[in-house]
Amino acid sequence: MEHVLDNPAWNALISGNKNLANGKDKVKYFDREVSPFVAFSENSEENFQQLYQMAPEGRVFLFVSPIEEAVPGPWKVLNCIKGNQMIYEPATIGEPTLELLPLTEEHIPQMLSLTKLTNPGPFAERTIDFGHYRGIFANGELAAMAGQRLHPFNYAEVSAVCTHPDQTGKGYARQLLIHQINRIRAAAEIPYLHVRSDNDRAIKVYESLGFVTRCNVWFSVIQKAE
Repeated sequence: MEHVLDNPAWNALISGNKNLANGKDKVKYFDREVSPFVAFSENSEENFQQLYQMAPEGRVFLFVSPIEEAVPGPWKVLNCIKGNQMIYEPATIGEPTLELLPLTEEHIPQMLSLTKLTNPGPFAERTIDFGHYRGIFANGELAAMAGQRLHPFNYAEVSAVCTHPDQTGKGYARQLLIHQINRIRAAAEIPYLHVRSDNDRAIKVYESLGFVTRCNVWFSVIQKAE
């Protein structure tokens, strides 16, 4: 039987993130301003074609799969990124010791600037709609943040973990991760995350908090030709 996290975007779009879902029975996606993720009930050529018929010209999507899928034409593949899908196994991590402030719409410009600078993954004007974003501020500026993204059933993805280059080495990411882990577990859910396979520094931090690699995943950036 397929694991929920083998198709995390699809399962999120039909459960915890269904309020943000667009599409049809077998093809679902988020608004461009929320997230580029698209997902299928089954990764078939028919469903790729149905998406092509629905999508506006030039639209870019992000497709995640536990195997390196061959994306059929006429889709254009812009990039394919190998990642690790990591799942949390209970560990003693304590509580955050710094003040972590809730991030709201007024913080969106700073959030966009920070993610543009650090590139933790796709982040747009309405990504905050996924919820649960917290940040650490230094001298009135957003120094680090983390939030939640894909929410398939009882699994919650920790996402957009990033720290301003001038603020690294202070343990900010660790503090934010501890908060997210504890929050998700308090809701009787299981934390997980995705990270680039070549991001050794981040992987070590995640492992130190109790995350273990469940499998590799491939992120395909695809575009409908103009």
